[in-house]
Amino acid sequence: MPAPVPSRPPAPADALGSSHFRGRDALPSLPSESGLVLPPRPLRWLFLDLNSYFASVEQQLNPALRGRPVLVAPVDSDTTVAIAASVEAKRYGISTGTPVWEAKRLCRDLVITPARHEKYVEFHDAVIAEVWKHIPVTKVCSIDEVACRLLDNENSREAAVALAHRIKAGIRERVGECLTSSIGIAPNRLLAKLASDMQKPDGLVVLEAETLPQRLYAMPLRDISGIGAKMERRLAREGINDIRQLCERRPRDAGTAWGGTNGDRLWYLLHGVDLPEKATQSRTIGHSHVLSPGKRGVEPVRLTARRLALKAASRLRRKQYRARLLVLHARFEDDKSTWRTSVKLPATQDSFQVLAALDKIYPRLVTAGRARPGDFQIRMIGVTLAEIEPVAGEQDSLFGLLDPDDPLARETRTLALSRAMDRINEKFGRNAVMLGPHYGGRVDRVGTKIAFGRIPDLDEFHE
Repeated sequence: MPAPVPSRPPAPADALGSSHFRGRDALPSLPSESGLVLPPRPLRWLFLDLNSYFASVEQQLNPALRGRPVLVAPVDSDTTVAIAASVEAKRYGISTGTPVWEAKRLCRDLVITPARHEKYVEFHDAVIAEVWKHIPVTKVCSIDEVACRLLDNENSREAAVALAHRIKAGIRERVGECLTSSIGIAPNRLLAKLASDMQKPDGLVVLEAETLPQRLYAMPLRDISGIGAKMERRLAREGINDIRQLCERRPRDAGTAWGGTNGDRLWYLLHGVDLPEKATQSRTIGHSHVLSPGKRGVEPVRLTARRLALKAASRLRRKQYRARLLVLHARFEDDKSTWRTSVKLPATQDSFQVLAALDKIYPRLVTAGRARPGDFQIRMIGVTLAEIEPVAGEQDSLFGLLDPDDPLARETRTLALSRAMDRINEKFGRNAVMLGPHYGGRVDRVGTKIAFGRIPDLDEFHE
């Protein structure tokens, strides 16, 4: 797949509290409801959201599922929840997060299929390649969402709509007829994302500057990324209960209600101004796993945690990071809150160091579990490597030639062994060689899964 082509940057803007913008596109300017003068806001972004993506891939792979209500589940258990629901299943009120037992009650004809994350990544790559045939991909936002910046010869309403139709048709014809998408077109990426949610499935919505922000007034505040229950309560205390009340304030007042400069930023975005993207950086690497009902005791959970730790350490090495903190987190049966504990690490990417730290803190989970009613029963276990930093300009260790049992030499040797295991598993497949389990017993298969907002590399399916 070709590398992204840098897009033309947006016109520069003054500080967010300023009442005007300067630049090539600054004239003529348009007044907002608050009296501030805004620049012209041409259509600049196309946002594509694949409809019911995981379930649609399953229907594409298995024609017998087409037209039927399908639920994709992480494990074969009524105690787990849906990670995706087909368009047909959603008509019964089933959605992501619906417990499987409840989904079965809502729809007697429901078909439940286990998730196949590697297939979802393969179809994702095919979709991205197809979009590239029509327009450069500016940002892959998630496994089923992609954003593309429109250039000057693409941003008239007619040209943008025609482009959207070509992309939709290309995906259906060359990737899969079951893979429909909803597309939003707007002056900035946030609005294009909101537009893609306005008409599903297979929608196409254009938000133009002349209709903003009034076109958004019917949407709940929670539809805006970054506004959750906590922020919604904070805004309500400030007298903001909907998008209209937020937009009718001056930007600085909106920022005060928000509790920081992001409120100023959001005000301008909702009015259609295309602000530069904020830089982001990965801060953690981790995995979690929902355990099958028969594998929720002390030893199966420990073995699963070891496998998750090894996967995280392998990703750490592949991405050229090292970590300084290991976090163990879990959810007990019939408890929605997350239990967690952590331990400091020496700056490392060594599997042996990570496992030693996990063994040190795992007894804390055992103690907490056995103190609960019903004894130790874990529904979900997770391991996260945090406080990560890039490994830059690393030199060979001065201690590598010491006696193998010397503490100073041990990590050098074990890190080299960890890297050798990575290469073997990459060549011969997952678990060709691994550390443990040392005490026998069966453990849940821990495969790579797709988290919201993170797409696994295909290499992860070999870890």
